[in-house]
Formats: sequence, C-alpha cells, structure tokens
Amino acid sequence: MVEWFDDLKLGMRFKSAEAITISRDDILRFAAEFDPQPFHLDEAAAEKSILGGLAASGWHTAALAMRLAITARPFGPHPLFGAGVDELRWLKPVRPGDTLRLEGEVIELVPSKTRPQGIARVKWTAFNQNGEAVYTFNPIAIVPRRPGVR
Repeated sequence: MVEWFDDLKLGMRFKSAEAITISRDDILRFAAEFDPQPFHLDEAAAEKSILGGLAASGWHTAALAMRLAITARPFGPHPLFGAGVDELRWLKPVRPGDTLRLEGEVIELVPSKTRPQGIARVKWTAFNQNGEAVYTFNPIAIVPRRPGVR
C-alpha cells in the first residue's frame, strides 16, 4: 500500500473503488449552477449542437473524475493536493445514464530537493460503461515524503 511519495513507482496503476452513473437531472442541475449553456440545459438545443444530444458539462465530468480519483486513494492516507493540471482533455460526451470509472498510471516522480515532499504525476483516464475513454487529465500532485527522508 502507498503511504508516502517514496512508495510510488513509475508505472503503478490505480483504479477508482467505485463508479458513478450520471442522470439527466444531475446534468441539468450542474449545468444550471455552473455551466448554463443551452446544450447542457435544453435537449432540443443540445440536439442541434455539435454534441448531438444532451451531454454533461466538461466541468461536471472533471468534478466526477476528481471524486473517483479520491476513491482510488493513490497516495494512501494523504489528500490529493495539487499544483495544477496538464493535458486535460474531453474526448467524448458524457450522456445521461453513462457510468464512469477512473484509472490512473504514475508517469513521473520528482522528489523535492528542499522540502519533505515530491511531485507525482498520475495520468488519469475516465471511461464510460462501454470502456470508451471520455476524459483524461494529468494533475501535478504534491505528496509528502516518508518522515526522515530527504
């Protein structure tokens, strides 16, 4: 089990401990509050858009992926602190009834030279129930090092 930055290895993989199914009401509720664009709020407008139907806001998908990343517990007991996100991509619309799960792979580990922590980069991919990648992101995570290690 991973507890510290020092326990991480390149190529390690993580999976969310749960999956999340998104409903039409979830999509409408999130969009009304955070991304009130017609193609997220109105099915007729969505049909006429490049999305070709009602789809979750990309930011809703990002929030769901964050929730799933927490369940994967990639850094053991430590929270998922970040300094930013690179390579965030929405690959496919997330539709009402889709069920998302998340998988990640450690792609970079950089120990700090001055602080008791390191930067871990996990490339995360959210998949729908058909195994299709719908979203990817690569956060810059700050993970504590084992006490006494520098």
